[in-house]
This record gives sequence, structure tokens and C-alpha cells, in this order.
Amino acid sequence: MSRKPGAIHTMAVGVVQPANALFGVGDIVLDPSNLVQNIMTAARALEQINNQIRSLQNEAQMLTNEAKNLTSLDFSALNELRSALAATNQLIQQAQGLAFNVSQMESEFARLYPDAYSASTSGSQMATDARTRWRNSLEALRTATKVQSQAVQNFASDEQTLTDLVNRSQSAAGALQATQATNQLLALQARQAIQAQQLQITQDRAAALEQARQVAVQERAREVRRRFQGEGTPYTPHTVNFYGN
Repeated sequence: MSRKPGAIHTMAVGVVQPANALFGVGDIVLDPSNLVQNIMTAARALEQINNQIRSLQNEAQMLTNEAKNLTSLDFSALNELRSALAATNQLIQQAQGLAFNVSQMESEFARLYPDAYSASTSGSQMATDARTRWRNSLEALRTATKVQSQAVQNFASDEQTLTDLVNRSQSAAGALQATQATNQLLALQARQAIQAQQLQITQDRAAALEQARQVAVQERAREVRRRFQGEGTPYTPHTVNFYGN
């Protein structure tokens, strides 16, 4: 290529800027590496804040659940259960005839239901004792039927109590309410078991007294027969004069 004298020639030179070069926009100078670092730092800070928020939410839920678990059941069937049990027990305590008290019962039983009658026991005393034994059997049967009637009466209240407790157990807000409802259900079951035991006691007592009365009847008949026949002295016939001749 020919050069013209006096001409000024220029050469374009490409300049490559480094990655961390500063760029100016107006009066603001931007550093790309700083910008990326700041964004990453902000992202990590935001993640930490989100974690703290989730942690606080979990703690709030735990406190709510704990409050529910500690909430007491606003229903109690214990008074009704005690009342039903007391009513049956009162019938037993009011029973007439042979006492339920152990020491008193033993002395009365030995007197009224003897193994054998002594020769000194009068006929009128044996008759009185027989009447008392009959009265004891009658009163024992009456007590058993009263307890049976009371048990039937308790069925209706037991059914209502069972329904209430099951409903409250199913709708329990927390562990404490569920536990209390379950405990009351167990108390109802225990009361019914005690009532069944009371009923069995009165029925067995009536049966036992009637059996003892039958044994006493046989012993009284034996003693009466012995006295009629005499103390081993053979019977001597005598002439009976009906007309004074």
C-alpha cells in the first residue's frame, strides 16, 4: 500500500476488560463480583429468617397442642356412680334378719341354727327359733329382690352415663380429656362389677339361709321325735278309760 505524504494513519486496538472491572454509570461505580456476593448473602439471610419463622410456627403449634392436652374434661360422672353404688349398699345395710356383721352373725347363727338341741331347750323356744329362721329366710329373699330392683333401676342411668362418656371421649380436645373420659368409663365398669357382686352376695345369702333353715327343721324334728319317744325307756301301754268306768 502506498502512503501519501503528510497523511496521519491510526490503528484500532481492541481492549479486553477484566471480569472484575469497574463499570461506571453516571456517578455510580458497579463492581459485579461485589454485587453477586451481596445477593448471595441476602439470600442466605432470607433463608435464615424463613427458618426462624418456621421454628416459631412449630413452637406455637406445640404450645397450642400442649394447651389442648392439658385442658380438663368439663364432665364428671363420678357423683352419679357413687350415688348408685351407695343406694345398693344402703339396701344391704338396711336388711332385716340375720346381720351382715361377721361377729354378730356368728353368734346369732350358732344360736338359731344349732348342730343339735340340748335337753334343756324348751319346746316353745324351739318353736320360737323356727319362726325366727323362717323370718330370716324371708328377709334375705326380700333383700335380694330389692337389690335386683335397684340394679334394674341403675341400668337407665348407666346407659345415659355411658353415652355421655363415649361422646366426650370421641370429641376430646387433648390427651388429658381423653384420659379422664377413659378413667370414668373404667369407673363405670368397676361400679357395675361391684353391683353385680352385691347382687350375688344377697342371692347367695338367701340361698344359704334357706338351706340352713332346712337343716334346722330336720334337727328340730329329730329332737321332737326323741322327746316323744323318751330317753330310751320302752313304751308301756296303759289302759285308757274314756267313760270313767
